[in-house]
Amino acid sequence: MTRQDSLLIVDDREANRDVLSRRLQQRGYATTVAANGHEALALARKEVYDLVLLDVEMPGMSGLEVLTILRGTHSQTELPVIMVTARAEGADIVEAFKLGANDYVTKPIDFPVALARIGTHLAHKRVIENLRDSEERYALAMRGANDGLWDWNLGTNEVHWSLRWKEMLGYDELEIGVSPDEWLTRVHHEDLERVKRTLADHLASGTGHYESEHRILHRAGTYRWVLCRGAAVKNSAGIATRMVGSLIDITDGKVADALTGLPNRFLFVDLLERAIKRTERRGDYAFALLLLGLDRFKVISDSLGPLTADQLLVAVARRLQSSLRGTDAVTPDTPGVTLARLDGDEFAVFVDEITDASDVIRVAERLRHVLREPFEVEEKQVYTSATIGIAISSTGYQRPAEILRDAATALHRAKAQGTAPYELFDPAMRARAVSRLQIETELQHAIVERAFVLHYQPVVCLQTGRITGFEALIRWQHPVRGLVSPAEFIPIAEDTGQLIHIGRLALAESCRQMAAWRQQFGSRAPDVVCVNVSCRQFADVDLVAGIEGMLQETGLDGSRLRLEITESAFIGDVGAAQQTLNRLKGLGIGWSIDDFGTGYSSLSYLHRLQAGTVKVDRSFVSPLGGEGRGSEMVRAIVALAHNLDMAVVAEGVETSAQLAQLHVAGCDFAQGFYFSKPVDTATADSLIASQPWRDSRDSTPPDASGNPNVRIGALS
Repeated sequence: MTRQDSLLIVDDREANRDVLSRRLQQRGYATTVAANGHEALALARKEVYDLVLLDVEMPGMSGLEVLTILRGTHSQTELPVIMVTARAEGADIVEAFKLGANDYVTKPIDFPVALARIGTHLAHKRVIENLRDSEERYALAMRGANDGLWDWNLGTNEVHWSLRWKEMLGYDELEIGVSPDEWLTRVHHEDLERVKRTLADHLASGTGHYESEHRILHRAGTYRWVLCRGAAVKNSAGIATRMVGSLIDITDGKVADALTGLPNRFLFVDLLERAIKRTERRGDYAFALLLLGLDRFKVISDSLGPLTADQLLVAVARRLQSSLRGTDAVTPDTPGVTLARLDGDEFAVFVDEITDASDVIRVAERLRHVLREPFEVEEKQVYTSATIGIAISSTGYQRPAEILRDAATALHRAKAQGTAPYELFDPAMRARAVSRLQIETELQHAIVERAFVLHYQPVVCLQTGRITGFEALIRWQHPVRGLVSPAEFIPIAEDTGQLIHIGRLALAESCRQMAAWRQQFGSRAPDVVCVNVSCRQFADVDLVAGIEGMLQETGLDGSRLRLEITESAFIGDVGAAQQTLNRLKGLGIGWSIDDFGTGYSSLSYLHRLQAGTVKVDRSFVSPLGGEGRGSEMVRAIVALAHNLDMAVVAEGVETSAQLAQLHVAGCDFAQGFYFSKPVDTATADSLIASQPWRDSRDSTPPDASGNPNVRIGALS
């Protein structure tokens, strides 16, 4: 019966001890934990342990102090000690080796590598115990490793490779020579320089252990991840004469996703690289990449918690893998289809040997279909779906990063469009993506440089013709392109979160300009300036405090500012929206429902949130004056608003016929190109001074502030 190896884990952090202990127990080890150095030494005096995992930095007694005492009673062979440190390089590690440490691992611990190192030292311990009188080469080799052993005679430059070393690379006993090139020429080209540099540094210093994680070519043509470790042996003159060590296969830990067990990004990129090389050799060969992004995954994770979200990812992986098995391949070593998890909620599918795009679309439809049924996660039914971006090798690629980029571009396009479950990449998408990225970068500079200007569109009272307000509309003053329309940059700013910063600039400048108008024109100044507030701005916890600071800085009364907010801003949390609006109301600020009728238009919102104004969207104004029946909708909106004591503003007015219909419907205010396009500050000043639409016959007496009275009060 095989004896169970006993490990002592010493760490002052309970979470670190428990996680490591539990995972090692799952691998068959017996574990004991100690919370500090004193407790560890007491346990070592009473019990026999095969190996110690010792934290370097602990309060009270450090790991180095514990190591010093342990080495007074136990040799490196009798009790191997692996130091655990947050620093891969430094004086602590050098000192630990001087004091007799066998090895070290760094935090956060790479568990497959740590497991391999523990196994190496335990095997070495057993070999030394059983072969204490064996020859020097075997004793040294066993001290270096327990898997693929090697012994390098530096004088003759010949290497003895163990049979296991050769088998790991797919070769028989007589198929590998004695040259070091048998190893070095098989190292992946991206890793070779690092391997040689680390090896030279170790031979030059002769201290500690040589260690390198790298990829090495297997006889089958695939690369395997290995951990190569060794130690130089010096003669009496201090010259390194030989070096012994081991090669351990750590591929499973490197190329398998720890959560789902699927191939990970490392393995998938290697697969793409080999496929791209195949397209260079074979003119008739083509492959495709499908990138899947789960829909609403963040919402699921936020609602049910990260652990449940992880379970959902595992369930999705199993279902997708089961579906793809029908194509007879789920691994990179055989042609067909390979499923991998790249990151987060993104999965990738490699489709080999395709003939045309229809082959790939069938796979995409199949994947979408299998996700329709709900998933049972912790006794809950969870629904999810996937959007897919597709890139085909016929586009021409030289590196895996290029096809991954294009598939991601297609995925982003499909999600943004929201009209199709998958999107096939075309070069025009790349151009759009590059253009978008450029705009994002330039917008960031524009925010820093405050490279924005406001134009103002007059809002006219339909009873008096007086300009009672202006809507502030932001423009980007681009250094090359001149004024850029908000339609071009606002959606991008909304997606990236930059719109919050741009919105603050617009609010601050609007307050400053309105204060200037009040000072310049007095009672003839417009009543309010109207500023659009996006959904993200409205959800910003600093919105009210920021506006309050702007009012104080400019000296503007809050009643002279009106915020225009779309209905969608209230959908997420009506209670929170009501609190924000009440705080704004406390500052005297009015608000209107923008684009009314194009969103949810819930009557409960109108009742609970008590807007002062409703803006009729231009889509209802445009049909007015024609043969259609658009006026009925406008009349209904006006009647509803008036019954709730709200004013009505019609936007997008372009013709006298539309204006006449709005008069008949009882609309209070209007704006649009019929009156004026958005204009700069100087032109707005002229409009205020001239009041070109004011009815000279109007003799409506002004109120106490000098503003004319209208039936539904002032615009604010």
